[in-house]
Amino acid sequence: MPELPDIAAYISALEPRIVGQPIVRVRLTSPFLLRTVQPPIANVEGRIVRELRRIGKRIAIGVEGDLWLVLHLMIAGRLHWRPPEAKLAGRQSLAAFDFPNASLVLTEAGTKRRASLQVLYGEEGLRSVDPGGIEIFASDLDSFRGALTAENRTLKRALTDPRILSGIGNAYSDEILHAAQLSPITLTKKLEPHEWGRLFEATRDTLKLWIDRLQVEAKAGFPEKVTAFRKDMAVHGRYGMPCPRCGEKIQRIRYADNETNYCARCQTGGRVLADRSLSRLLRSDWPRTLEELEALKHR
Repeated sequence: MPELPDIAAYISALEPRIVGQPIVRVRLTSPFLLRTVQPPIANVEGRIVRELRRIGKRIAIGVEGDLWLVLHLMIAGRLHWRPPEAKLAGRQSLAAFDFPNASLVLTEAGTKRRASLQVLYGEEGLRSVDPGGIEIFASDLDSFRGALTAENRTLKRALTDPRILSGIGNAYSDEILHAAQLSPITLTKKLEPHEWGRLFEATRDTLKLWIDRLQVEAKAGFPEKVTAFRKDMAVHGRYGMPCPRCGEKIQRIRYADNETNYCARCQTGGRVLADRSLSRLLRSDWPRTLEELEALKHR
């Protein structure tokens, strides 16, 4: 799922292309994409784009008359900058927003249609889709700590809860926790003061690093290949590969369609965290340390 740095890159690429331009036409191929009835989608046609905003992991396109097109790409939705009146071919093409000189095309891979488009009116409409998480670059250490300790959650869940923090998901939470050298399963109310400082700085520094990096790429060309797995990431998507800090192999916890990647040496004091499915299978044989894990592999 595109997260804060990816959404920032999309907005950075879109602003010089569509702000000040009229939306000539909106074409929809999927009846499941549009989630609102009023105002009608046709009301945005012919109106000039005035601004773009990020609302959590959503992209909001504001046009004349205080109308907003709000896109939530979910896991597999992606945006593409195409020639004018681009053909919407194949099941993956869900919508096109036609401008005088190009078309912004929305696609979604896979068979599940999770991406959404809403037409909203005014600031009240935008607030209705804002999960309410704090913006990391508009907060200080005290407000950050207060938000994460409102409930006693694991760090992984707290960082990825959109009601707590805005725009962070599975990928960048892994990177943040590795940078902070903290376990993903540590409870927020168990953190020491110096660990809060590390986590706050790691969150800001990690996100700024990737925002800056992806915006540089967006200036060179429209971000066509947005992915949660980037070769320069430290741990996310790097299971079995060496940790860039200590060289130990990256571990993972798998659950449903997601996984958490971490370095046991850097983040958990050498303890291998239980993978839910495998630990149920192995029970008492589940390896607790890196040494036990390596011994198990060589049985």
